[in-house]
Amino acid sequence: MVTINSAEKALKTVYLDVLSNQLNTNVNPFLAKIKSSTKDVWGKEVKKLAPIGINGGISAGTEDGDLPEAAGNNYLNFVSTLKNLYGTIQISDKAIRASENNAGAFVNLLNDEMEGLVRAATFNFGRMLYGDGSGKLGKIASFEEATGAITLDSNCRNVIEGMVIDIYSENTLKKTARISAIDRETNKIYFDSKLAQADVCVTEESATTYFDVYAGGSKDNELSGLEAIFSGNTIYGVDRNQSNFCLKPYVKQSETITDEVLQEAIDAVELKTGSTINFIVTTPGVRRKYLAYLNANKRSVNTTTLEGGFSAVTFNGIPMLVDRFCPEGTIYLLNTKQFTIHQLCDWRWLEGDSGKVIKQNPGKATYSATLVKYAELICDMPGGQAKIYGITE
Repeated sequence: MVTINSAEKALKTVYLDVLSNQLNTNVNPFLAKIKSSTKDVWGKEVKKLAPIGINGGISAGTEDGDLPEAAGNNYLNFVSTLKNLYGTIQISDKAIRASENNAGAFVNLLNDEMEGLVRAATFNFGRMLYGDGSGKLGKIASFEEATGAITLDSNCRNVIEGMVIDIYSENTLKKTARISAIDRETNKIYFDSKLAQADVCVTEESATTYFDVYAGGSKDNELSGLEAIFSGNTIYGVDRNQSNFCLKPYVKQSETITDEVLQEAIDAVELKTGSTINFIVTTPGVRRKYLAYLNANKRSVNTTTLEGGFSAVTFNGIPMLVDRFCPEGTIYLLNTKQFTIHQLCDWRWLEGDSGKVIKQNPGKATYSATLVKYAELICDMPGGQAKIYGITE
């Protein structure tokens, strides 16, 4: 007979390893290239000494001259808070009882919930890798009072049907809503319940100011993704002032994408920091532009297949992949060896005092279980990365 106890055992012994493997390797090709480590985790923070430059105790002297004095490595002290990543499934008591005499039906029930959890976690975790840690999805550009729909000021790559979003006016939460439909041609988003004008904007005498949209419950709590490296005055608690020039990555605006533009970025990074670019990621539109450039110049297109089954075009042997979460008109050139997911532990089920992972929701005939991971993405050498933006797709 299928019971809550048998479901509990299945989640712990059967599903956890499968879920963990899928979320660590199949989210996107960028994550698949990043190593994970429990090193440098101190309590709720990641504290990491990042080496800057080289050891200074090297010289060429005379035969009877003084030996060089010791001059060890220089370091910057990176400090960042571990981010709390959650994913919750829910099963009704009715569904469990309906399948208690049919193990196959119960397995299908759990499989459906696990697949839904993987899809949701894959989408949001992949999105975070390209964000700045704020969880911001865009700004409302307009509001349609008849339908209660909003239009974003950018494309809708970071939102999906079923996603819960928060609407903020500066630091004030105005409304939480769940997306029911998205018109991606017009960037218009519809919701389960009709939004009111007060939820999305404030009307002043001379202008209407629309609010910002964030991932539900995630404002300023997400991983420090790629945009955290390429934006802002600080990174991991260190100021990007003149004495820390090494923290400033290569950034260039270019309307076109050519071999020369790519090689210039790679050369600049290598000359500045000695970092070797081994991974290029961009949007489908930018990749099409690059393929068109190769075709126009009668150049052959070289491809490769990476671990995880990801297929990629190559530039001078460096794989160039696409990711839906890469910002429009942007291409990142990265040294993935400089990135680490620092984690307190790998994905685990959240357990109560009794060690149970499945808990009844208070006042409801439903049960839930929550997958959790405490982690942060750290780049040891922010100056060893490059970004080209403004490319016409």
